[in-house]
Amino acid sequence: MKTTDLSLTDIILKNIATLWIAGHGPKAPGTWGSLVALLLAPFAFLPLSLGYRFLVLGIILVIGALAATRTETIMDQKDPGCVVIDELLGLWVCFLFFPPLSPLVLAIGFVLFRIFDIQKPWPVRASETWLPGGWSVMIDDVIAGLYAGFCLWLVTLVA
Repeated sequence: MKTTDLSLTDIILKNIATLWIAGHGPKAPGTWGSLVALLLAPFAFLPLSLGYRFLVLGIILVIGALAATRTETIMDQKDPGCVVIDELLGLWVCFLFFPPLSPLVLAIGFVLFRIFDIQKPWPVRASETWLPGGWSVMIDDVIAGLYAGFCLWLVTLVA
């Protein structure tokens, strides 16, 4: 589908799914999406109370799944690489239970999340088929974020 054939809603959903420019980098769009999530976290996520963090994650999950589903349809492709809203969700899941973090701990969380998102240990890879459309795009990153968050907690315990 050509960009000129898209409705305003389609354009907005595609921009959400790709985090505007982040998903359109020349290489490693997931890393660029995670970097955007990392840069936004200290201002848009970590200052929130735990209850509001859960609310924000729920909103990102629902809107991200809808946006990813529509982008899959527009691009006629399952889980296109340019869809990186799932990286925002996954990295913020990693940081969910932490107080505001130092830049070093944020960087460690970023690296841990990227490792789990790329390597996809069980059940991360399996979860890609559990749900239809964009829901599966989102859920595997939630699980990768939980793994990364647990490992980040272990790192902070020994540090």
